[in-house]
Amino acid sequence: MAGKKIETYLCCMLKETLLKATQAGGQVLQHYFNGAFQISSKSTINDLVTEADKGAESAIFKVIQDTYPDHFILSEESGELVTTSNTKWIIDPLDGTVNFAHGIPICCVSIGVEVDGEMVLGAVYNPFLNEFYFAEKGKGATRNDQPIHVSAKTDLGSACMATGFPYQWEGGENDPVDIFAYFVKRGQAVRRLGSAAIDLCWVADGRFDGYYEHTLNAWDAAAGFLIVEEAGGKVTDFKGNRYSPYQRTLIATNGNIHQQLVDVVNGKY
Repeated sequence: MAGKKIETYLCCMLKETLLKATQAGGQVLQHYFNGAFQISSKSTINDLVTEADKGAESAIFKVIQDTYPDHFILSEESGELVTTSNTKWIIDPLDGTVNFAHGIPICCVSIGVEVDGEMVLGAVYNPFLNEFYFAEKGKGATRNDQPIHVSAKTDLGSACMATGFPYQWEGGENDPVDIFAYFVKRGQAVRRLGSAAIDLCWVADGRFDGYYEHTLNAWDAAAGFLIVEEAGGKVTDFKGNRYSPYQRTLIATNGNIHQQLVDVVNGKY
């Protein structure tokens, strides 16, 4: 019994730290939003980083490392801070940087917590829409502490979906423009918000019925994919296999339209 109490206590501490870290990052984004800040490019002209990205990351790191100085961290701006800990924090301090840089309030902090290789906690916070999404493995998903669930749509043809495009496309399978063109020609409702984490949360919340994207990084989807699963949805790679944030393609749906979307993404139309 004592061991169970300790395990519960440690899990509560982990959750509390996650919530504080996510809120701390969100406060930094609010501070910089629509203000003056420096912007630079990374891999391409539209792969941006701002003072807000770096400031939010610093605030998040401080909260985590004050409590867990030995934990492994993987973050978009700083890369890997490798330790021997079995707990890894996967952080995007500002998902939707291009939106943020243009004053578009579709951007967020996204943090997933992985223990022994399994995602156990996820939080996504958009401070501009005041939407805080959270999931704990096996305990469901919430928006602002209220339970959420995926939609009940069963027909891909009438579904509302989201996607995103890579900064660069060098060719290969599942060409994103071809897939998008297929949906557009059919009059399909497909949105491109510019934030993978928010796309995933909106699938979980039933706003989107499905979402697909190429060339994602672990920090883009670590929190969001758990939120979708805990809201009753399904997340796989483009082949329909079990999803891992360490591979590059993702399909997330309410489950009902999943195979239909897998087929379209793989050119079976």
